[in-house]
Amino acid sequence: MKADEFDKKFDEDGDILDALDLSKAKRTMQDQRRVNVDFPAWMIESLDKEADRIGVTRQSIIKVWLAERLEELAANKALQRASR
Repeated sequence: MKADEFDKKFDEDGDILDALDLSKAKRTMQDQRRVNVDFPAWMIESLDKEADRIGVTRQSIIKVWLAERLEELAANKALQRASR
């Protein structure tokens, strides 16, 4: 399908999934890399309690909390740049 046909199909009904080959699709910046981090015992216990409370794994809660913090830092940097 040519680009103008693709654009027309999208504009007409918005359903273009049948025109895409999703078998080769990749999310950017989603490559996994393993890291080892040593935490004090009290921190592991606290993480496990919170993870159990909300029904997720320790790894999941660490990922979510780190992502939230990194997004917060990025948003703060953007605000600082905008206020200059």
